[in-house]
Amino acid sequence: MSGKNAKKVGGQKALKASSGANAKAKTLSSRIVFKGKVFSVRRDEIIEPSGVRATRDMIAHPGSVVVMPIQDDGKIVVIRQYRYAARQYLWELVAGRIDAGENPKQAAKRELIEETGLRAKNFRVFLEFWPSPGFLEEKMFVLLAEGVTQGVAEPEEDERIEAKAFTRAEIEKMLQNGAFHDGKSISSLLYYLRFMV
Repeated sequence: MSGKNAKKVGGQKALKASSGANAKAKTLSSRIVFKGKVFSVRRDEIIEPSGVRATRDMIAHPGSVVVMPIQDDGKIVVIRQYRYAARQYLWELVAGRIDAGENPKQAAKRELIEETGLRAKNFRVFLEFWPSPGFLEEKMFVLLAEGVTQGVAEPEEDERIEAKAFTRAEIEKMLQNGAFHDGKSISSLLYYLRFMV
């Protein structure tokens, strides 16, 4: 980082005193520079636990859920939809923003119905991660959805989604062959296949 955006204050003493695992940055000032429907951008002047003083442009986001529906036969349901940012159709796991007042399980239940029509008896968080912590405050919660039954999908007005179930072997082959280009889906599926089955 250039000297214009970050500098050390307090020297080595500050670094030793505040670099513990639970240390937090000190916010000197904060202002919203853009506010949109899905996220906003905030400019913060901070002193990090290491003693670095910096200006950080952050995308403020309430967090998201990623849902992995597992059918009784062990098949995994994924969806295919057009993603404008990628300029192509992508295979993905069900996912969406956590709305105000929701917890991850409530958001997962809503998103699963909206995008696939599936209803699940049980939701269980098995992975949490920050997809891009350098500038994005979004935290993702990955949930297994088990005991699923088919219902009617309730997509949002601008969503056109295809849902399809694949065996574990088929998912592994898709991962190996590069059929998935979505980071949250790749990481979540690999974690599940490596550590949970």
